[in-house]
Amino acid sequence: MLIPVLLFIVGLVLLIKGGDWFVDGATGIAHKFHVPELLIGATVVAIGTTLPEVMVSATSAVSGHGEIAYGNALGSIICNTALIAAITITAKPSDVDKKSLVKPVAFFFGSALFYAATAYATGHFSRVTGIVLLAVFVLYIGMLVKEAISSPKPDVNLSSENGPDASDDPRVIVRDIIKLIIGAAFIAVGADLLVDNGTLIAQALGVPESVIALTFVALGTSLPELVTAITSLRKGHGALSLGNVIGANIFNLVLVSGVSTTLSPFDVPASKTIAGMNASLLVDIPVVFAVMLILTVPALLKGKLTRVQGIILLLIYAAFCVFQFVS
Repeated sequence: MLIPVLLFIVGLVLLIKGGDWFVDGATGIAHKFHVPELLIGATVVAIGTTLPEVMVSATSAVSGHGEIAYGNALGSIICNTALIAAITITAKPSDVDKKSLVKPVAFFFGSALFYAATAYATGHFSRVTGIVLLAVFVLYIGMLVKEAISSPKPDVNLSSENGPDASDDPRVIVRDIIKLIIGAAFIAVGADLLVDNGTLIAQALGVPESVIALTFVALGTSLPELVTAITSLRKGHGALSLGNVIGANIFNLVLVSGVSTTLSPFDVPASKTIAGMNASLLVDIPVVFAVMLILTVPALLKGKLTRVQGIILLLIYAAFCVFQFVS
């Protein structure tokens, strides 16, 4: 039992460090070719920080553990919203730009409604469902790219403090390429360790795989978002984490779920029941909608994130975790 736990932790560390290096390397290369900062953040960095979830879910689905792929996607959304964003809001409430939230929130709830309708109506995520989700992902990225191009931002002037443009140094480019490759390798290996040993731990404890995925795996793959939120808070940009969370949640629905379902279709997990009904349909999916509504509706209506929101979300997350392990 000790070895699987240690390997599970090693998998988490590799995922976190791999995601960090992947983003650093990709961003450095993008700077070399003078890609606008906004475009880098909206595409390379956003996808890079979601790679742990993508790799874990894809590996799980292909290896026949659809419960982990399903639970990781939903669990990451709940964790991002009711733990990570909640901690930030509780520590430092702030104002937000309502207009910038409209499109991301609309994309999220539109995707979530399609995802939920599929789960309730068919109980199965087919390859067609995965392709539709990936098409939504492409549409969303296209929208971000279009907005970035139509309102370009000046690049960071790397030569302003360090003399000649550092990006012209061949050694810097080689370093970024190495970071990109090693980061991708770490993510792949980390995801493998996380899935394999998470499954062993679940089996040893008699805990359903979906519960492990909804809690430990989801928290582990959401750690990059947690680091981003803490950094934003430390630098006095608490509201910044809201956009990060909503963006990550969209990617969890359309990219993470889309890739895993397209590679290997699976049924909605039914390992737990309440009064003879699938607990996931009664609890997990409704909680996803509830926490996102609590987070986004007040922000859209009042342009504010309040401490009360954060406390309510933290209480929901605590209750959700207790339910997963006690019921």
